[in-house]
Amino acid sequence: MADVKKEHELIVTVSPHVRDEETTSRIMWSVSISLLPAVVMGAYFFGPRAVFTVALAIISALLSEYLFQKALKKKIAVNDGSAFLTGLLLGMNLPASVPFYIPIIGSFIAVIIAKQLFGGLGYNVFNPALIGRAFLLISFPRLMTIWTKPDAAFVMLDATTTATPLGILKEEGLSKLIEVFGDKINLYAELFNGHRAGSIGETSALALLIGAGFLLYKRYITWHVPASFLGTVAVLAWIFGGKSPETGKMLLFAGDPLIHLLSGGLMLGAFFMATDYVTCPSARKGQIVFGIGCGFLTMLIRLKGGYPEGVMFAILLMNCFAPLIDRGFKSKVFGALEKTKAREIKK
Repeated sequence: MADVKKEHELIVTVSPHVRDEETTSRIMWSVSISLLPAVVMGAYFFGPRAVFTVALAIISALLSEYLFQKALKKKIAVNDGSAFLTGLLLGMNLPASVPFYIPIIGSFIAVIIAKQLFGGLGYNVFNPALIGRAFLLISFPRLMTIWTKPDAAFVMLDATTTATPLGILKEEGLSKLIEVFGDKINLYAELFNGHRAGSIGETSALALLIGAGFLLYKRYITWHVPASFLGTVAVLAWIFGGKSPETGKMLLFAGDPLIHLLSGGLMLGAFFMATDYVTCPSARKGQIVFGIGCGFLTMLIRLKGGYPEGVMFAILLMNCFAPLIDRGFKSKVFGALEKTKAREIKK
């Protein structure tokens, strides 16, 4: 048996055994395809610079994985789509104005440090793309927080900088945010279609929802994490997100949930990053707890923290608790009897 190759080993797991035509590679490439609408919208609003940044992140991720596996004489697995997806997600989480070396460094950290050094696909504890972005935000805070105005970014090399909606909301309040966008209806519309400052892939909620709908239709993700994540954000934003225009003090049950739902990286994080198979719980009840935790931490950071955004840190922190959550919501073994019932039968 020692001579039998690893791929031919017989693996015995708990029943029932379900066979499916879906493969890891097919799922990875399908998720990448589902993100195309958001990438197209990012390119539309931010122009060639956005395309260059995303493409460089993808190429760097693929090259990092290839060179690492080649150096360690491992099986080259860049065609499974995981490195491509990691680079794509990282690129979508970057401002369009970052220098060329930012996506290169971020992809290296994401693929080599956060994924390969943990054992490769399926063994990483944290979402690789978010680890890459977190490293860049800590190491290059100024470059990672220069946001460009969409129209200017498309027609000019030296784009006009501006603040994100969450940045304006945190620093100057809701009244100023409404003033910038004209009125509340226009504010909602611009947040929904993506005509506002932000990272390349997080601007258009419409494009992200189209991609999320595809994933839900294909059953690559379920509603448990996104619904609990978004629902928790909406409830907490409504309860604690309001402020008095005169004093600036908190007003309970006076917040605007829509602004928080449509702003920042919430849609991208809830549907495409918090649902990562490896770093989120597998049990359905556990996924709901995971989503609630992500939503709570997101709003805690947004309302009380130093950053106007909190999705990235929330997901990474909850990644730490995913194994513990799964342990607390263990699935019952198919066909097994509870200990008490088994004892009664023996008697």
